Amino acid sequence: MNDKQADQMRSGAGFIAALDQSGGSTPKALKLYGIGEDAYSGEEEMFGLIHEMRARIIKSPAFSGEKVIGAILFERTMDGEIDGIPTAEYLWEKRGVVPFLKVDKGLENERDSVQLMKDMPDLDALLSKAVSKGIFGTKMRSVINGASPSGIRAVVAQQFEIGRQILAHGLVPIIEPEVTISIDDKQEAETILREEIAARLDALEDGVEVMLKLTLPEQENYYADLVAHPRVMRVVALSGGYAREEANRRLAANRGMIASFSRALTEGLSAKQADTEFDSELAGTIASIYEASIAG
Repeated sequence: MNDKQADQMRSGAGFIAALDQSGGSTPKALKLYGIGEDAYSGEEEMFGLIHEMRARIIKSPAFSGEKVIGAILFERTMDGEIDGIPTAEYLWEKRGVVPFLKVDKGLENERDSVQLMKDMPDLDALLSKAVSKGIFGTKMRSVINGASPSGIRAVVAQQFEIGRQILAHGLVPIIEPEVTISIDDKQEAETILREEIAARLDALEDGVEVMLKLTLPEQENYYADLVAHPRVMRVVALSGGYAREEANRRLAANRGMIASFSRALTEGLSAKQADTEFDSELAGTIASIYEASIAG
């Protein structure tokens, strides 16, 4: 583990940018950026365009370790380059931003009110490649669509089982059991989730650290015990479909949590914007998410 990167993730002021849209979410991300599906033909062109968007964000003056302490990448982004430099290396050496990698392969169909992660038979090979490219940690997402004790228990068990596999490679896993913001029993689901995560954290060995990525809770500071847990390097919040203003408002009310926003980060950006307009819009966004992240 890179000690300087670890210190930045434990205590750095700022937030983590989620630049990890994968195959299923890329068309929507491009559409929001002003590039419709009629602008490209096939996956290669599509991924080329999303890489250009991500590179534009990363190279923007406001995107630096002063406010953005980490960034989560999609595998193809990690495999790519920015100005001839591998993306993860560019992030750390040129921008002072700690690189993470999304490793999950998507979600299973819903069962017992949750969606587990699909099998990852090639995970060890991917983790070895990530280490060779200078990646610090990983992220993997499950989804909780209802307050099912058995379903949530299965989600957390899977997350921590794979988390141990990631830790064995010297990487820090970001464990992300997302609670869908629109469900009627969201607070009940968060109660079950908090208990399940705490039990798994207590079972980790001394000296082991993971990160948590959680939906902003209904009750302010509801995850304070997880923020303070000795096995937790950092707790970050996903925007989960909230508009940026609402996500920032909720985040600012939760001490110790910092942002890891995706759609809320790119809200207002367009491929049609001149660089000055693009940079100005992104700088304002980064400033607002930063302020919400340090508010507690």
